[in-house]
Amino acid sequence: MLAAGKNAEDVEISEMKFLSNLKQKDLKGKVCLLRIDLNILDEDILKDNLRVQAVLPTIKFLLKNEAKVILLSHRGRPEKVKSKMENEKWKKELTLRPFVKIYEKLLKQQVKFLDFGAMVNHSKDFLNITNSIFLLENLRFLKGEEENGDKLAKQLASLGDIYVNDAFAVSHRKNASVCAITDYLPSYAGLLLEKEIKNLNKVIKARKRPLVVVLGGAKISDKIGIINNFIKKSDFFLIGGGIANNFLKAEGLPLGDSIYERDKIGFAKRLLKNKKIILPMDSAVHQRQIIDIGPNTAEKFSELIRRAKTIIWNGPMGIIENPKSKKGSEAIAKAIIRSRAFATVGGGETATLFEGKKLPKHVFLSTGGGAMLEYLSEKKLPGIEALE
Repeated sequence: MLAAGKNAEDVEISEMKFLSNLKQKDLKGKVCLLRIDLNILDEDILKDNLRVQAVLPTIKFLLKNEAKVILLSHRGRPEKVKSKMENEKWKKELTLRPFVKIYEKLLKQQVKFLDFGAMVNHSKDFLNITNSIFLLENLRFLKGEEENGDKLAKQLASLGDIYVNDAFAVSHRKNASVCAITDYLPSYAGLLLEKEIKNLNKVIKARKRPLVVVLGGAKISDKIGIINNFIKKSDFFLIGGGIANNFLKAEGLPLGDSIYERDKIGFAKRLLKNKKIILPMDSAVHQRQIIDIGPNTAEKFSELIRRAKTIIWNGPMGIIENPKSKKGSEAIAKAIIRSRAFATVGGGETATLFEGKKLPKHVFLSTGGGAMLEYLSEKKLPGIEALE
């Protein structure tokens, strides 16, 4: 059964409720707990960021319909950072406070920061009536978040009237603010999550061919699910980045000091028999390491992208932090923008290649990396299952 007003071609999630179907009478005066993803560790976080920007339509929708909004998110891995820093310095490293000014600037209104003392000692009644939007401190500072703890879920739920998940990027994690909380409040998929589902379903069903899958990044183990799911559906797999090294090693070619996964060579060797797998014909090398696809490969990949009708891209072709090893990835991004194919692009590093560019309507940037790969592998995502 589909949510009212949804087309089966767009969304095939049974029993899921969508925020977009609610009216002002459903939201006016309500406190909405909005789970978003601010897991951004860059020092210069004041720059425009896809995940920061992508949830703005949902926040504005809630405010327009006179709901109060409490933003929930995690940031980083406190347990790892804590072991390296003395006293409470680790909290300053991973606090969500910097996002207050960012959202105040974007929304042109005050955002009140909430610490955990306020959350634990009070219910939603403590919320200042003059404020419309709040940001709660990093959820991973609390015991029970990563364990999907029931006690924490109840504490969070006590702050609101409804819950909205707009954090596709963490929907593959079984966390208290993503899963357990849905047991205690009416729960909905936000505008961003709905958009993610719609666009990813579109490439899973891909009626327009050729379908070209472009895969890069460091680990082939992260991509096995999507390879297995699309090997029959696709027309071409364009392989670059560190995962291409596994195939080159399987062919018996020298890699120097380039990265590869020893236990995945057998998997790569079996795939070499498939003519859909297109490997680099040349590479950029620095200090005995392959750091990017070469110009001939970039041209060949770009030509196949130009002929495509549907494209999936996850993972860069090289080490994009270095301008000298970014050229292959930039060539792929340019070819996708110039193509007329419907393209879904995901992965944090991959998405940065499109920042600041005016994107055509046929290019969808997913906020998910691991979540995108798991969804396209047609695995069940706990955060999405919790909403059904």
